[in-house]
Amino acid sequence: MKLTFLGATETVTGSKYLLEGAGLRLLIDCGLFQGTKNLRLRNWSALPVPTDTLDGVILTHAHLDHSGYLPVLARMGYRGPIYCTSGTRDLCGVMLRDSAKLQEEEADFANRHGFSKHHPALPLYTLKDAEDALQLLVPRDFDAPMKLNDRTSFRLLPAGHILGAASVVLCMEGKVIAFSGDLGRPDDPIMRAPLPLRHADYLVVESTYGDRLHSTTDPAAELEDIFARTFRRGGVVVIPCFAVGRAQSILYYIAQLKATGRMADVPVYLDSPMATSVTELYEHHLDEHRLTTTQANAISHAAEIVRTVDESKAVARRHGPMVIIAGSGMATGGRVLHHLKAFAPDSRNTIALVGYQAAGTRGAALAAHAPSIKIHGEYVPVHASVESISSLSAHADYQETLAWLGAMSAMPERTFITHGEPAAADALRRRIEETLHWRCDVPTYLESVELPASASGDSVHPCSMVQTADSTSEAGADQTAGPASAA
Repeated sequence: MKLTFLGATETVTGSKYLLEGAGLRLLIDCGLFQGTKNLRLRNWSALPVPTDTLDGVILTHAHLDHSGYLPVLARMGYRGPIYCTSGTRDLCGVMLRDSAKLQEEEADFANRHGFSKHHPALPLYTLKDAEDALQLLVPRDFDAPMKLNDRTSFRLLPAGHILGAASVVLCMEGKVIAFSGDLGRPDDPIMRAPLPLRHADYLVVESTYGDRLHSTTDPAAELEDIFARTFRRGGVVVIPCFAVGRAQSILYYIAQLKATGRMADVPVYLDSPMATSVTELYEHHLDEHRLTTTQANAISHAAEIVRTVDESKAVARRHGPMVIIAGSGMATGGRVLHHLKAFAPDSRNTIALVGYQAAGTRGAALAAHAPSIKIHGEYVPVHASVESISSLSAHADYQETLAWLGAMSAMPERTFITHGEPAAADALRRRIEETLHWRCDVPTYLESVELPASASGDSVHPCSMVQTADSTSEAGADQTAGPASAA
């Protein structure tokens, strides 16, 4: 068997892993690179593996750094199955369409205003490409084992993080290969805790916060303080926000603050069509999170929905006090850019960063208190206060990750640390080696490693890899699908 790292190495984006063995070529995740230009340019390069040689794709979850390259894959002719949970399928339906429309709009904007170096500027992919990719999604239930051929099967285990997020556990050639995906937090108020594995021979684990511990501060209290200080100045709080997960967390806490009278009665706007659609999905996936129907409904009504471009422009012309929640979380695109242009130059306002900011993004520049940021070809001065709220993260920190790993019954033969900036990945490697005494590697871009295949005690049914699974009825539960079948 061979594992090749096509992304998420020395960065938190572009998640793609090619697993070859048992007569199959499988892609685990198919994400976009984001951040610095040298990373973004990889999205325009040919995939290092011909698409017609791929037998299947398995998604951990719907965030674009894990799913956003699927439309390119479809445009290049891929027509095989893309396995995922039903929650991931529903989120991809929202996110890939939105991503395609955004790229088409930004290319059109660049062409009309002439600030692109490319003539004409082209989108990475179109809405048609996204629709073609969505037709290939094959939903699978959590914990439902599925055979791809006589020597390979897989299952998806709950990973927390966002709706539908999963760890992927494969049994191939007598070995268990596990991909953590993005791990959620054990005490998240919305998502349930990630389910630990019992065993894996080879493990790929994320390291987004491999060098950090999350603050124990109450996020509601932090937001309450930011709102109060900004509103006293008559200012506007602009929150660049990931539409999936983070936007719903913000709305959850705003609903709490409003209900308990801890927040002034000011307008709150959700200026993200994608976040609006995603929030509605929470009421359709009540089995995947901790919210009651009443709480899910409260989140849906915590803000005034901004639906059209004209309505968004009207909000940008308003004066404070008010709150604007808009995509995207790292300020790489979307409607939040227009709000940053409008409100960043005014010292009365606040820009609240509520998620991880990858190197090279506008969000990272804001977090570093850059005096200006470049938007639509021009530099916008930043006089607004910039605040970062780390306690809202949907990623496990290093202590939470170590606890998830430590629940395994035995050490893997090899553990690969991915999906982290270099310092974070190396810090997690060191902590795992020192705490758990496992052999760890931090792979580089396009690195390939051989995974020796031999019998493993738990390898027959990958469904036995979860700590709390009832394995008594699993042998008869396997379902077989041809690797090129989307049925």
